[in-house]
Parts: sequence; structure tokens; C-alpha cells
Amino acid sequence: MAPPVGCFLLAVLFSATCKVINSSEQMCVEKEANKTYNCENLGLREIPDTLPNTTEFLEFGFNFLPTIQNTTFSRLTELIFLDLTRCQINWIHEDTFQSHHQLSTIVLTGNPLIFMAETSLDGPRSLKHLFLIQIGISSLEFIPVHNLNHLESLYLGSNHISSIAFPEHFPTQNLKVVDFQNNAIHHLSGKDMNALEATNLSLNFDGNDIRGIEPGAFQSKVFQSLRFGGTLDLSVILKGLQNSTTQSLWLGTYEDTESQDLTPAMLEGLCEVSVESINLQKHRFSDLSPSTFRCFTGLQELDLTATHLSGLPPGIQGMNSLKKLVLNVNHFDQLCQISAASFPSLTDLYIRGNTRELDLGAGCLEKLDNLQRLDLSRSVIKAADCCQLPLKGLPRLQHLNLSYAQSLGLQAEAFEECPELQVLDLAFTHLTVSADQSPFQNLRLLQALNLSHCLLDTSNQHLLEGLADLRQLNLQGNRFQDGSISKTNLLQAVGSLEVLMLSSCELLSIDQQAFLSLGKMSHVDLSHNYLTEHSIGALSHLKGLYLNLAANSIRIVPPHLLPTLSQQSTINLSHNPLDCTCSNVPFITWCKENLHKLEDAEETVCASPPSLRGAKLSEVELSCGLTAVGIFFLVVFLFLFTILLVFAVKYLLRWKYQHI
Repeated sequence: MAPPVGCFLLAVLFSATCKVINSSEQMCVEKEANKTYNCENLGLREIPDTLPNTTEFLEFGFNFLPTIQNTTFSRLTELIFLDLTRCQINWIHEDTFQSHHQLSTIVLTGNPLIFMAETSLDGPRSLKHLFLIQIGISSLEFIPVHNLNHLESLYLGSNHISSIAFPEHFPTQNLKVVDFQNNAIHHLSGKDMNALEATNLSLNFDGNDIRGIEPGAFQSKVFQSLRFGGTLDLSVILKGLQNSTTQSLWLGTYEDTESQDLTPAMLEGLCEVSVESINLQKHRFSDLSPSTFRCFTGLQELDLTATHLSGLPPGIQGMNSLKKLVLNVNHFDQLCQISAASFPSLTDLYIRGNTRELDLGAGCLEKLDNLQRLDLSRSVIKAADCCQLPLKGLPRLQHLNLSYAQSLGLQAEAFEECPELQVLDLAFTHLTVSADQSPFQNLRLLQALNLSHCLLDTSNQHLLEGLADLRQLNLQGNRFQDGSISKTNLLQAVGSLEVLMLSSCELLSIDQQAFLSLGKMSHVDLSHNYLTEHSIGALSHLKGLYLNLAANSIRIVPPHLLPTLSQQSTINLSHNPLDCTCSNVPFITWCKENLHKLEDAEETVCASPPSLRGAKLSEVELSCGLTAVGIFFLVVFLFLFTILLVFAVKYLLRWKYQHI
């Protein structure tokens, strides 16, 4: 019975008193000390006194400022960015920003403005960005023209504007972006367009349903981008754009918008427009034939996302300049149905989210010997023998995305046709590796490999062989035998690794020498496993890591492991069952001294004892000395021990004399 009693006494002797130190919370969230603050949705009616005069970026939306005047922000003279979204502002008085010389962005979105004084925007020396979205205006005459000479972007979406006629003397020469989306503009005149003096302008007319454009309105004008999304009749737009130049032309439509099927005749106007990139998403083609693309000859990019295609017609002529083709969310049964030979200069091909099972076929892309990026992700693909035949003739391919396919069988040197691959994404695809040799062994230039959630056989020591230059490896969601990474493992073949993702792998332990060959790592994610503190030692040879150990089973970190944590740059220990008793005092002290290294410190909390459950580690104070109760029991313990010692000595002396 002595040991249990002794343990009980010792436990009482060193019983701890605990308390949590709570710091007062600021009303506004500080994002960057003395510079950036978020005060959104706090019910404020004025600028808080707690904001320093040095504030440069202020997000003040969703508060209540029905009127703003020159005293409202007068103290914050260093402001560069001011967001007043939905502050119920009705009036903006004269010289409101007269002392804000550095102010370059003002956001007034969602305010029911009744009045803006002519000099309300005076003061800023270089006001560049003005957001007047959904403020209820019906005319551009509402906007004050004073002090807008440096304006670069003007956002006027979701108002009731019916004409783009700017007020007289409105400075448009420096404009780069003008956004009119979701207004009531149906006609564009030459006079209105001539008032826009800027070149390389980006104009957005999405959601306006343009019904008429005066002939010559866009004559000889040069744009960065033009958007006419949701227009019923595209022929109106294309005829109106005759003899204009734009880098990007967005003509797509939307699910809830009525539009006419595209015919070759409707697209004839495109022959008179100089354009590099066109988007026709969600339209339907009628009478699809090679002649449909007769006026697409100068294009470099074509986006046909969700255009209900089941194939592209063979024999398309003149599209030798096309570099990027997007065919996402269509209905192809076979990869050969895209008629790849019609686009010999392609460098980028996207067929994401195909709605039917896609047969990769053999050599369907072999005419695309300049192809560098191929994305077939989120399409139903089943291939028992991938991927030599489907990728035949793609020697310059650098990026390949086959993620979220259904199942792929990989043979030895499965990517032999693509020796220049640098990025390979196979995430969430059931992979079957049927050879003892690595399917990746010829990919000596591969730098990033995503094998997350692939149901891999991680006991295959040869799986990653040949990847001499691999920098990033994602094995998230794959299981290891017995929940452990042993001393000998598949990672030893990739000594050049810098980023390793092993989250959600149901790991229980990591051998202390498992990562010895990985001396270049800078980012390790071991979150959402069942690792204990003993696995931290496997990282002792690494320095400067971003180390994510969140959501594991770490309770008490012994002092000899603290140097391993100290030599890392950023550590996430949140959502672990951390012990906040005297047994863990060295670790708790370390956390307080290294708060600058802790990521997600708000969620790095105690799990035990119950009295401190949920308390932030950084705010816990432990008193681990002797308490009054402890002193009392110590005295009693020493008294009883002395009596026992005296009796023991007397007993020994009596026994000795009896045996002389």
C-alpha cells in the first residue's frame, strides 16, 4: 500500500493552481499594425477613437453613416484605401476628403446616395479607383467631375443607367476599366463612344442586352477587353464592332438568360474585328460545320465552355494561330472528337468536367506537338493501360492534370511520351500500379506530383524512383501499412523534396530516421493524423520548416523535443489534445515565448484538465510550487517518516544485540 499512498501524497504536494489570462478584444480587427484595420459590421456610427492616425487601409462597410462630411475622417489623413460598402450613406458633403492627399481608392458600393457635392471628391492627389456599384443612379451626370484626372477604374454596375454619355469635361483619358454591367443600356452611339478618350480600355457591358450599336461607333478604337455577356443577338454586337481591335472579347451567356443559337451567318461580323481571345460560354451552335469557324482565323484563345458540344467538325481551316482551346463541360465520348489536327499550334488544351465518360483513345492528340498544358480533370475517365497511347506525340507537354478521373492503371514508364513533364496531378483518381518499376521513372524534370487520395500501395518502395528533381509531393489521404512510416520507405527515392503533404493519412507514428534522406524540405504537412509527440523527433535534422501538426494526438511535449520545434520557422499545433498541467510547463512556456512562430494560435488550446478545456495556451498561467495544502501534507509526511525511521533504527539495534 506504500507506493499508492506515496503517489497520492506527492500528487497533493505538487498540486497546481491554474488561471486563464484574458486579453481585452479590440473593436476593430488589426490586420497590419498601425496601418490596416477591419471595422465591418460592428454597428458603428462614427470612426472609433481606437483607430490610430496612421491608418492607411480601412474596411468600414456595413456600419451606419447616413451623412459623411469633412470631419468624418479628418483624423485619418494617411488613408490610401477606404471601403464604405453598405453604410446607408445618403449625403456626401463638400470637401469630405480634403485632407486625404494619399487616398487612391474609395468604395461606396450599395449606398442609397441622394447627393454628392461637386467638391466631395476633392483632396486626394491621385484618386485612381472609384466604386459606385448599386447606388441607385440613373445617369452619369450624378458623378462629380472635380479631381478625377487620375482616375483609372470606374465601377458603375447594378444601377439604372441607360446611357453611357459622360458629363461634359469628365476626364476619361487615363481610364483603364469602366464597368457598366447589369444596367439598362440598350444602345451605344458613336458620340458616346468618342467621349471615351482612353486607349486599351476594358469595357464591361454584361447583363445589358445591347440591341443596337450605331455603325462606326467602335471604328478604329483599340481595347484591352470588351464584355457583352448575356446579349440576345450576337450579330448586333459583331456588326457594331467592325474595324475595332480588342485583345479579349467576352460574348458568353448565362443559365437564366435567353439567347439565340449561333449560326455561321451570325458570326460573319467577326471577320471585320481584330481580336485575340473570344469566350462563347453556354451558347448553342446551330448547323455546326467548318464554316462556323471561318472568321476565327486570327484567334489565339477560344473558350467554348458548356456550349453543348459532342464533337468539333473535322476540316476546320485557318486556325493555325490558336494557342489556347477551352472545351470544358461538354459532351464528348472520345478525345478524338475534338478534331485536334485542326489546331496545330495549340499550347494549352482544357477539357475539364466532361459530362460523359471520356475514352482517351490512341494518338488523338499526336498532331499537337507544341502542346505544353493538358487538363482533363473532373472528367469520367477509365483506362486500364495509361498513358502511353493517349499521350502519343506530346514531347513538349509540361503540365498534365488527370485529377478526379475514375480509375487509371499505370504501367512502367506510363508517361514515356512526355519526358518534359514538370507538373503532374492525379489527385482523387484510383491508381493501380501493376509493375515493380516506377510509372514515373523517366520524368527527370518533374517538379510537382499530386497523388492525394489515390488509394496507393505505399509499401511499394519503387513507386517514386526516377524523380530526380521532384520538389513537391502530395500524398494526402493515402494510408501507410500499420499506420506508420518506417525507416525504409518510398520517400527515400526523392531526396530533392522541398514540400511534403501527408495530411489525413491515418498515421500513428513516424520512425525517427524516416526522413533522414529528405534534407531539403521547407514545408511539411502532417495534419489530421493520429501522431503523438514522439514523432516530432523525426524532424530533428530539419531547420526553417513550415510544420503543420494540427489535429493530431499531441498531449505533452517533453523538453528534449523543444529544440526541434525552436529551429522551425512556423508551426501549427492547433486542435491537438494539449495537456495544461505542470507536466507540460516547459512546452507551455515555450509556446508563450514563440508565439510569433505559432500558426492558428487562437485554436491552440488546452484539452485537459477539464477546468482549462478550451483555454488558449498563450493565456494559461500555472502555479506549480507548493500550496498551503501541500505544505501541510509535507509536514505530516515528514513527521510520519521520522517516526517510522526511529522505530526502524530501534528495531535494528534490538535485533543486533539479541544476536551478539
